[in-house]
Amino acid sequence: MTMTPTPTHGATRAWVAVCDVARMIPDRGVAALVDGRAVAIFLLADGELCVIDNVDPCSGASVLSRGIVGDVDGAVCVASPMYKDRFDLHTGRCLDRADVCVDVHQAMVRDGMVAVRLADG
Repeated sequence: MTMTPTPTHGATRAWVAVCDVARMIPDRGVAALVDGRAVAIFLLADGELCVIDNVDPCSGASVLSRGIVGDVDGAVCVASPMYKDRFDLHTGRCLDRADVCVDVHQAMVRDGMVAVRLADG
């Protein structure tokens, strides 16, 4: 399920409706294009939404939404399908390479739709 919402413009980042939360599968990711930026949205088993950049900085491929969600020493993470680098879904920090990270974005459910607001980074 990939949706491309209408881009918003302006200095303040707006919330962008992306997909129906009822169509999401727990502990699986979906890819979306928000204001021209590829993001990966994850609905965790406990109902929490996490959003990170979809581009794997180690390979350059837009694949993190297809990674495996898991737990490493208490950190919820996704393992990239490319080189298996793991990214913390709350901080964006790569658990396998000290100098690598992805941006973390905000998410919420509004009227049954997942809405995303990009980080200013």
